[in-house]
Amino acid sequence: MTVWSEKTPKHGGDVYHLARTLGVEVKDLLDFSANINPLGFPPEILAAVYEALEEICHYPDRQCLDLKRELAAYHRLTPPEILVGNGSTELIYLIARALRPGKSLIVAPAFSEYEQALKTAQIPMDFYVTKEAHNFTLNEPLKARGADLIFLANPASPSGALLPPERLAPIVAALDAAGVYIVLDEAFIDFVEEASLKTYLGRFPHLLILRSFTKFFGIPGMRLGYLLAAPDLIARLGAVQEPWSVNTMAQAMGRACLAAVDFMAQTRDLVTQERQYLLKHLKALPGLTAFPGAVNYLLVKLTRTGWTAAKLQKDLLAHHIVIRDASNFRGLDERFCRMAVRTREENDRLLQALEQCLKAE
Repeated sequence: MTVWSEKTPKHGGDVYHLARTLGVEVKDLLDFSANINPLGFPPEILAAVYEALEEICHYPDRQCLDLKRELAAYHRLTPPEILVGNGSTELIYLIARALRPGKSLIVAPAFSEYEQALKTAQIPMDFYVTKEAHNFTLNEPLKARGADLIFLANPASPSGALLPPERLAPIVAALDAAGVYIVLDEAFIDFVEEASLKTYLGRFPHLLILRSFTKFFGIPGMRLGYLLAAPDLIARLGAVQEPWSVNTMAQAMGRACLAAVDFMAQTRDLVTQERQYLLKHLKALPGLTAFPGAVNYLLVKLTRTGWTAAKLQKDLLAHHIVIRDASNFRGLDERFCRMAVRTREENDRLLQALEQCLKAE
């Protein structure tokens, strides 16, 4: 008999753990816990992978030079302003290890790896916890509180709230002028590319922008991310990065993703439409409060007495649907969960299962 594990996985998307626990195949689970493109990956990847197979008899290009050149063209930057890594998570740990701030500040709720990376590097940290009333995003100038490095995500995770450039840039400008490094995590900005602060890099020498291929291009299993920053910062970080951290196949996939112009447009159209659809129908369900977002996931709060995200997660697993228990995000509690935006058919399946679960009590 399969026994449900009460331990909440540290991240969403841990379908292997859940499938083993439930005694089912991974393909039998519908995963709303990880915020991955519902269209999957760009079809251009298939040909790129086949072609790159001929190169795996060699070590990967340590500098990822071809990919950096294409990223530079895509973002209208220069290759020296780009560092490619084994997912943005590798770069988070690299920043903590290389910059060695005396103290760091994390704007929360936030991706848990910021905190873990700082702990690993033995760097003291503080937290600025945003408020539910402000959709878990900044609504005032951010004080450094003695920190010389700050982690801030935009769009925010797990709320999905977006701080537009006209509001975010003055906050970054004040911190940059004070000599504070700002690590701006734009892992989800591809869904709203026009809101990126990449055009401000030349103005802010202390700004480091994290980007990821994982979410928008649907390749979490390949681990591919990159960092945008001033050339001197990139050189400083690159000097201590482990060699060959980005394999040949990942580099080929990254280049294919950047060429997938139609796929990008289809993704943005689909996610915008389905996010609005899912938000509308979640709001109509009694016992739930859904927060508006700008990307491919929604934060949800359970308002019915006695209901917790862990309970709802467990009940939905009976329907082979996985959501993210968000209670282990600093600043949230056991009532919060996160749900990805997927296709209409999949979103309807989630809504029908939620309705059944909520009626059962």
